[in-house]
Amino acid sequence: MTLKIYNTLTRKKEPFETIEPGHVRMYVCGPTVYDKAHVGHAMSSVIFDVIRRYLEYKGYKVSHVMNYTDVEDKIIARARELGEEPLELAERYMREYDQHLRDLNVLPATVYPRASHEIDQIIEMIQGLVERGLAYAVGGDVYYRVARFKGYGKLSGRRPEDMRAGARLQVDERKEDPADFALWKAAKPGEPAWDSPWGPGRPGWHIECSAMNLRYLGDQIDIHGGGNDLIFPHHENEIAQTEGLTGKPFARYWVHNGMLQLAGEKMSKSLGNLITIEQFLQEHEPDVFRMLVLNSHYRGPLTFSDDVVMQAERALERLRSALRPASPSPQAPPKAAEALAAKARETRLGFEAAMDDDFNTPGALSHLFDLVRAINQARDAGVDQETLGAAQEVLRELAGVLGLRLDRPQAGSREAAPYIDLLIEVRERLREAKHWELADLIRDRLTELDVVLEDGKAGTTWRMR
Repeated sequence: MTLKIYNTLTRKKEPFETIEPGHVRMYVCGPTVYDKAHVGHAMSSVIFDVIRRYLEYKGYKVSHVMNYTDVEDKIIARARELGEEPLELAERYMREYDQHLRDLNVLPATVYPRASHEIDQIIEMIQGLVERGLAYAVGGDVYYRVARFKGYGKLSGRRPEDMRAGARLQVDERKEDPADFALWKAAKPGEPAWDSPWGPGRPGWHIECSAMNLRYLGDQIDIHGGGNDLIFPHHENEIAQTEGLTGKPFARYWVHNGMLQLAGEKMSKSLGNLITIEQFLQEHEPDVFRMLVLNSHYRGPLTFSDDVVMQAERALERLRSALRPASPSPQAPPKAAEALAAKARETRLGFEAAMDDDFNTPGALSHLFDLVRAINQARDAGVDQETLGAAQEVLRELAGVLGLRLDRPQAGSREAAPYIDLLIEVRERLREAKHWELADLIRDRLTELDVVLEDGKAGTTWRMR
């Protein structure tokens, strides 16, 4: 099956074809680092990590760029509020986010550019737009002439007159058109500033991503990603800037993830309902969050609640349940091994078909859970470890494509193993002697220590929860 991706630009699923055979150039808008990152940021990072992982599984080389916006109005305002230097504040939050990405098992991007390090490229791009008549300078500021770019609105479906001043833009009567947006902002006291042909100042938000795209990925890219809240005006303005300069189609596929919501309400700082990544990871292991994201299609909204988190925990534990070793039995049905091998092959085909359909992770997971059921049934039937292990390897591999770590190390479990085995032996003798209450006490106390006992035909096995 051919990989198909929903393209926001065309509003339909399209077969995936790269500009350069075998090579994917993917740019994803990263966070504006003015405060602690929340789980909505993590959702986007995990989604595009899964997309990248699957593309690499399909054999593509992926050049993945994720930027940090470290020069922006919100950063300046937050730094002023805290009495810090804006760039130092941004650096602190960037380091935090880098650690969160590692915790969440997000593969490192090829490049992590930041706006403050790309000023020369940004100025060069603005100069090119001015020379083409697509931008104009007014008193140290530079604005983009939206009316001069005939394709404006093709991504969002909005007309130029729909664009109004927002949180990232300042109303300025000097603009030729209210829809024009800032490419360069004249310096103000206490703000970061760099020299430019128009005087000291700093870049506007939209031009930063266009310039970083051009520098690290070239005039044309395969995938441009980000949250669907960036479609307008940010990504619309990126198209106007980049295509206005190069005269070429910018990105082949515009891929946007839905928003994370709390009880059906969009998360936002203004509403005071943000849950930081740090808060989540203090209470849950990182793979629980990844499972939470995978359980929902990336383009739809994702509701965040205690119940949803619990469902993700149970789903992750269900996958891990398939990794227990075999309990071989001479009474194993002759066809059990053959049936499990066939199920593993079927799982791979089903997994790929789901992922080829616009990265349908819930569908892909359903095939993994079917394989888990088959593995557990085969173990109960008494198949040997070689047969069971081959199916388990397929499960590990495909779960890894989704970034799930099924074999995470259990702190202290190796040292505790002999003592746990001894307690299981004592429990078994108590059961043989019909001392059920004492046998149950051992089981319950081990459960309190996150040691799960599972009784089967071949005896009792244990695993860490």
